Amino acid sequence: MLPSEIVTELKRLTSELSKGYEALYEAEAELAQADLDLDTVEQKAFLAAEGTVADRTALARLESSQNRFLRDLARARVNRIKTKIRSLESSLTASQSMARMVEAEARL
Repeated sequence: MLPSEIVTELKRLTSELSKGYEALYEAEAELAQADLDLDTVEQKAFLAAEGTVADRTALARLESSQNRFLRDLARARVNRIKTKIRSLESSLTASQSMARMVEAEARL
């Protein structure tokens, strides 16, 4: 790889990481909202239900199942973004190592 190609790749990876960090923040905010929505629906359903505590809990979980699903999707998105960030960080580290090797070779 040429030094100019390495610099270009370092810039690209840095830019992608910056976007990834912003996407992670947004996904974590969406997850927090999904958690709040789930808790609200579940608690309201529990309070509105009748019967034993076990019956009320089961009914509340049933009524909040769609919100639980949306929360789980939000959590999966956060995890996917974290995985992508780790991959980009590894690529950045590898590119930095290549840059150091090219720099060392140029000094010889």
